[in-house]
This record gives sequence, structure tokens and C-alpha cells, in this order.
Amino acid sequence: MQSRHLSRQIVMQVLYEWDFKSLKPAQIQQVLTKQLSLQKASKLDLNFIQEIIRGVLANLPTIDKLIAQAAPEWPLNQIARTDKNALRIGIYELMYQDKQEVPPKVAINEAIELAKTFGGNSSGKFINGVLGTIFRDMEKKSEPEPKKSKQS
Repeated sequence: MQSRHLSRQIVMQVLYEWDFKSLKPAQIQQVLTKQLSLQKASKLDLNFIQEIIRGVLANLPTIDKLIAQAAPEWPLNQIARTDKNALRIGIYELMYQDKQEVPPKVAINEAIELAKTFGGNSSGKFINGVLGTIFRDMEKKSEPEPKKSKQS
């Protein structure tokens, strides 16, 4: 079985470099090719890696807006790039991945692990707080509205 965790780490490194160098979306394939050439692992899921990268980039305005709403005291340009990109991956998986394939708890836990691996001491808690807020909001929106009783 291919390691999705390791694949997410590659996605994290690619998105971080893309963000750090302020590259155009069209240049991301070069970054991915370079990152893959540095890996010795054979258990990468290349389709999964490309799906997440494409999905994050295609939905970047929506994803970044969600980050800004869930962490209003942290302007997007002040969030560490590692944390921001871990959030982008987590939000993409929460919102756009098949819930059977990637359950919400897995998406959140994987983003927290990415933050712990690549970020600072408080990154995991920050990611957990932001993704927890977004997930709770998603659940509220998906709950059916209670029926109003008719009064005569």
C-alpha cells in the first residue's frame, strides 16, 4: 500500500516552496519533479499528490478565505508558511475529498502531523484550532434545519 502520509509530506514541501518563492501555478510541476527526485521512497502515491496540489491551487481563494475567517486575529500574510500550507492541505481534504476515502478526522490529524513535522512548537495546536472551527462550521451547515411548527 502506498503511504498517503509520506505523499502529504511531499505535497507540503511542494506547496511550501511554491509559496516561499512566489511561483506561478504553472511552475509547480517543476517543483514537484524536483521534490520527487530527492525522495528515495517508492511508496508515494503520485496521483494522490497531484490531486491535492491541483485541488489546493484550484480552490486557493476559497481555502484562504476560510483560513482568514477561522483565524481572524492572524492575517494570512502573518501565518507561517508551514502552518498556512498545512491548513491548505487540511481544508482541501476536509472540503473536497471523498469523506469515505479521507474521513474528516483523518484530514485534520494529518494536517496537525504536517504542522508538527514542519512547523514550530505551537503549530499543531494552531492547526487543530483552525481546522476544528472550520469542521464545526461545516457540520452546522450540513445539519437539516428544524421544521417550524404551524400555529393556527
